[in-house]
Amino acid sequence: MTVALRRVAVFCGSNPGNDAAYAQAAAALGTLLAKRRIGLVYGGGAVGLMGIVADAVLGAGGHVTGVIPQDLWDKEVGHRGLSELLVVDTMHERKLAMADRSDAFIALPGGVGTLEEVFEAITWTQLGIHAKPIGFFDVAGFYTPLLGFLDATVEAGFLRSGHREMIISATTPEGVLAGLAAWEPVDAPKWLDRDQR
Repeated sequence: MTVALRRVAVFCGSNPGNDAAYAQAAAALGTLLAKRRIGLVYGGGAVGLMGIVADAVLGAGGHVTGVIPQDLWDKEVGHRGLSELLVVDTMHERKLAMADRSDAFIALPGGVGTLEEVFEAITWTQLGIHAKPIGFFDVAGFYTPLLGFLDATVEAGFLRSGHREMIISATTPEGVLAGLAAWEPVDAPKWLDRDQR
């Protein structure tokens, strides 16, 4: 199976982080998305890695859709030069709008907000709410401990091995996009069949 990547949601930090590799990776990913004519969908911010990835896509002639809650827009942290901007009422609406507009998800380095967003996307795929791949861009080993923890959840019996295998990770933007494009869905458990709930 090959996943058609027309638009990809990127979750990432509203700070640049302490390692220059994070900003470099965000810029490299944004440039590659534009080069491959894959639109960026992201949280609409102008700061941190969020602003860097958006500016890289725009600078390379690509399309960027930002989705930002009204309160963050009012605090003037929103990007004012995007191809498309959606201002929504809540964080939940933001995540739903980003998911609806995306074919896949990538997590760049970030904090608890980034983790919350990417794990909800993973959960929605696991539950069969959508069938979209998720990839961790493991920049400078940032996500290596987290990926190890996911392996431990399989060993402990809390995560099916098939669901662990559907979570992609790579150390280059090319690797992440290749993993997303080659992704194979895992069937949701029978007890999650919508007709049987």
